[in-house]
Amino acid sequence: MKNTLYYGDNLEVLRLHVQDDSVDLIYLDPPFKSDQDYNVLFAEHDGAKSAAQILAFEDTWEWNTGG
Repeated sequence: MKNTLYYGDNLEVLRLHVQDDSVDLIYLDPPFKSDQDYNVLFAEHDGAKSAAQILAFEDTWEWNTGG
């Protein structure tokens, strides 16, 4: 099927729904589901490490049905 977006585990979707010779491109942007929080770390004006940091994003996945 041309121009179709599948939602799910990539390996399972590929095995069940995509023929081996039909894929032109697969794009992944890891990490996925590392269950980690990633922070932005700041530095002092002189370049020294700082204890200051903020949450950049949480790499956790949950099924969300809306709202």
